[in-house]
Amino acid sequence: MALNRVLLSVSLAAITFVMSLVAVPPSIAEELLIFAGAASKPPTEEAAQIFEKKTGIKVNITFGGSGFVLSQMTLAKRGDIYFPGSSDFMELAKKKGVVIPETERNVVYLVPSINVQKGNPKGVRGLMDLARPGLRVAIANPEGVCLGLFAVEIIEKNLKTNDKAALRKNLINYTESCEKTATAISLKTADAIIGWSVFGHWDPERIETIPLKKDEVVRIGYIPIAVSRFTTNRAAAQRFIDFILSAEGQSIFKKYHYFMTPEEASAWIGAKKPVGGVYTLPKEWIAQ
Repeated sequence: MALNRVLLSVSLAAITFVMSLVAVPPSIAEELLIFAGAASKPPTEEAAQIFEKKTGIKVNITFGGSGFVLSQMTLAKRGDIYFPGSSDFMELAKKKGVVIPETERNVVYLVPSINVQKGNPKGVRGLMDLARPGLRVAIANPEGVCLGLFAVEIIEKNLKTNDKAALRKNLINYTESCEKTATAISLKTADAIIGWSVFGHWDPERIETIPLKKDEVVRIGYIPIAVSRFTTNRAAAQRFIDFILSAEGQSIFKKYHYFMTPEEASAWIGAKKPVGGVYTLPKEWIAQ
């Protein structure tokens, strides 16, 4: 009996020793999938990298036109966070029921402007100049990109019929996102765009910002963020939103010259303007 107990003890010890040599597979790392408008791309990429290092949560981001990535998220029924470039598409997301409304927060604010090549070789001074014959103008696709909606709104509310027609003749491209709109200037495929004031800080060596007249700016944009209805990890999604809204997260956006408050945006414009809102695209701007 004593021998049996010894053998049993040795056997258990051996099993324990062998088990200790077997590598225990690591637990699956947490991940987040974010569908984001490209209006926030440079600071969001930087913030995501810092968040990953701090938390160990991997952040995967699909950037594009806010309306286009909303469609992707909705069709796939996947994604933890929706992070569009304006209120227009966040309101649509809430209407579709694909975000959790009480989680929505405003991150930063945007002001539309004209952007040209560094040094302004075409001498663009204002909105009317975009109707000059021969000027190559690009705007974002207004059907799926928040910046395109702002551009059409500005054109429609500030230009007379003949000037609108002349500007539309100058349009060489509908870009697919804010990023590609800015790139049209960086790569010199366009002479001017209706963009965001921050574009000049995305690529200061190649992009210059021409402010619109204060009476030409219709409204101040903002970048909202919310947890998706499709999230599989709401707690991690909320952690990311909390980080973006923290002093550290906000400092990243500030470095890229985003406006941190509506008051900052109004001061840059030189007038107080409505914040956010929704613009309905006129039928004549919808592709047939």
